[in-house]
Amino acid sequence: MRYKDVFEEEIKNKVSQDFFQKFDCTEILGKIDFAVKRKQPVSGSDYSEEYLLWAEAKKRTTDILMMLAQLVLTIGKARTFDEILPPKFLGCYDNEKIAFVPYYAIQDIFYQNDFNWNVVPSNHETREFKQVYTQIKKIVENDIPWKTYLFNFVTEEKELRRFIRENFTIEKSDISKNKIDKNNFIIIYNKWIDAVKPTIAVNWDIAKRNGIINGDFYLADLLSSDNQTIKDKLFVVLEHNQYKLDRRKTESGLFTSSEVGFKDKAKAHNLFWAKYERPPLEEYWNYIIERRDLLVPQDVRERKGSFFTPRQWVELSQRYIADVLGDDWQDEYYVWDCAAGTGNLLTGLTNKYNIWASTLDRQDVDVMYDRIANGANLLESHVFQFDFLNDEYSKLPQGLQNIIGDEQRRKKLIIYINPPYAEASNKRTLSKGVEGNKGVEQSKINKKYAEFLGQGNAELFAQFFTRIYCEMQGVILAEFSKLKILQGQHFVDFRKFFLAKLEKIFVCPANTFDNVKGDFPIGFMIWNTAKREKFEHIVADVYNKKGVFREKKAFFSFPDSRYINDWIKPYRSNQNDKSVIGKFPFKGNDFQNQNIIALVNPEKAYNVEAGQFLINANNLIIASVYFAVRKVILATWLNDRDQFLFPNKNWENDIEFQNDCLTYTLFNNTISSKNGVNHWIPFTETEVNSQDKFESHFMISFLSGKIIKNAYGDLFELLEIENEKESKTSWRKGENRKFSAVAQSVFDAGRELWKYYHAQPKCNVNASLYDIREYFQGRNEKGKMNNTSTDKKYNELITTLRDQLKTLARKIEPKVYEYGFLK
Repeated sequence: MRYKDVFEEEIKNKVSQDFFQKFDCTEILGKIDFAVKRKQPVSGSDYSEEYLLWAEAKKRTTDILMMLAQLVLTIGKARTFDEILPPKFLGCYDNEKIAFVPYYAIQDIFYQNDFNWNVVPSNHETREFKQVYTQIKKIVENDIPWKTYLFNFVTEEKELRRFIRENFTIEKSDISKNKIDKNNFIIIYNKWIDAVKPTIAVNWDIAKRNGIINGDFYLADLLSSDNQTIKDKLFVVLEHNQYKLDRRKTESGLFTSSEVGFKDKAKAHNLFWAKYERPPLEEYWNYIIERRDLLVPQDVRERKGSFFTPRQWVELSQRYIADVLGDDWQDEYYVWDCAAGTGNLLTGLTNKYNIWASTLDRQDVDVMYDRIANGANLLESHVFQFDFLNDEYSKLPQGLQNIIGDEQRRKKLIIYINPPYAEASNKRTLSKGVEGNKGVEQSKINKKYAEFLGQGNAELFAQFFTRIYCEMQGVILAEFSKLKILQGQHFVDFRKFFLAKLEKIFVCPANTFDNVKGDFPIGFMIWNTAKREKFEHIVADVYNKKGVFREKKAFFSFPDSRYINDWIKPYRSNQNDKSVIGKFPFKGNDFQNQNIIALVNPEKAYNVEAGQFLINANNLIIASVYFAVRKVILATWLNDRDQFLFPNKNWENDIEFQNDCLTYTLFNNTISSKNGVNHWIPFTETEVNSQDKFESHFMISFLSGKIIKNAYGDLFELLEIENEKESKTSWRKGENRKFSAVAQSVFDAGRELWKYYHAQPKCNVNASLYDIREYFQGRNEKGKMNNTSTDKKYNELITTLRDQLKTLARKIEPKVYEYGFLK
């Protein structure tokens, strides 16, 4: 054993000195243990930033696959490869051995759609660690000559040195250029944006307005050999040290010249591309061109809706169409994708004579033409540029016009689309205080049908559906969209006029779609517009990220319903009420707003713009019911858009339910004595062996119905006097409350936790549950509370309390549906 009884840092230093002394191993690259890069070579070259190895290091003998799995999780979590060009090798070593894996062999792991990178890499018990471990094991056993990359420091020292000498070459003439493929062309594009784009002598604003984007220049560079673009049908081509623009752009007067040069005589351009091998392998060309959408700037992508439909959902959607229309649907029906992009939704269709594809951008039409030339099953005469929200049908191919104009043939037309999802304003624009997408609300279709759309006019996909429904009555609409169309409060007006039968639906996670963030469902819905039917509810098939069927779920429309916030608002106190003991914000009526609802001190400011519900003794029970109802069911991607409703009145006579909700609220809030007086202590001093008297006895007074004097006056009694004219229903009274056995178990668990805290030498006698958690768990360097504590006893107590709360939540959940808060 070469490195026995040494610390990890010492092993790193020794390995660096013993085997990589000709390289720079001093770089600290995030949380990667060991990074090897070239030392500055001959003056004038720029290879100093090229990494050769990123490695995991351990001081004790460790399983190689475990080390590699931890390294992959470390890199994937930080997305290191988004900012820094990946190395030639990933590796790992301990006190006796070192191993290398070619980066290309393992890079696909980083591009998984269905993977949670937010785990602790060193935790070898997580599902994610085990998944990566299995993937790496398969790669090293099946895909690479593993034995040629694994070396013992002592017995195979000679072979190791030879491997490094042959693969970590440092002479300039020996430096191999970095290869570009479908997995890293975006990373290199981001570097190109910084290094090359500023030196191109073009007016980018004019280019952007007229459909030429940064990515067109990048593609011209990328698909070239000896600075000569070798791929045709691009809008920009490279010819030596200048670009030439598509003649259609120059002939139309958009640009004064068809030639674009460089501001620095192509110095930065040549220096940048000296690092990379161009062109990529020809097998990647079609994929890279087809994914031009990834090179479109974010604001343009949102407006045009350039979001790629994953292959698994394309295939599944076509199976669902066959279920509804029959196995021979491709021969019996016509298909028009009027938001086709580069046409990937049409992949797998067989009857090209019945298929039409249109898109907003001429570049995308050219991409489809190129795909046709390479075997795509489409007709050039059926692929065309068309602005669906602004152009007249007279611009359509005559064959398609004939179908739309014939009422019977129109019933055999399927509008098959994944339409744009752009909004006039969304969370990103609102949170940053910036202007949203003006173009969304300025289309001709929006202006024409504004009375039908209502608030739904803020979304492009609703405008697509409106034109289809109003102007092509009778067609089959097979579409991907958010479930707002079925459930959203802002789509009430839309649902009143959009009377079509929803024949079939499946839902899948939205974040499986390219560039779509967030945990919410996307639905594929098949509508028959020839059947006038008001949507009320449907049972959908649910698929997980891997395309595996998991369950069925019902989705409801709420045409005449009021919502939970309509119910709670009349009971809130006012800003001048001096007896307020807490508050929570209320915003939205669905699960996506669940995290916003947090019970805090009256003095604490919110981090979000929302209405606020101020709590006092007279509305504490109804506040607790609202709070518990919104919290006891966890928000998931699947229920994200489910709406909480105005309940029936049966809950008012269910005292046990009310007390369960109160209990849940008492032990699930973020009240802190640091932000004001804590009125939420549910125990007496004697129960928890307090070292001093509490400032407030409000909560124990409320629970027991007794009045206990304190420094803040007879708060409970004062409130009763002020409201003596109100009807004294059970949920307003301060009666001695009787709790269910499940709720009592929560109190018992909480009492033990409070006791343990009050036994600590420097406790705060007025501490809330949140304060107690902070005391034991502490905070990290970013100020976020840690998940666990080093105190084992505390961990046991808080776990018990949380388990009891989960049991209580399960008890409350059926009542949420019984009393009409949810359907």
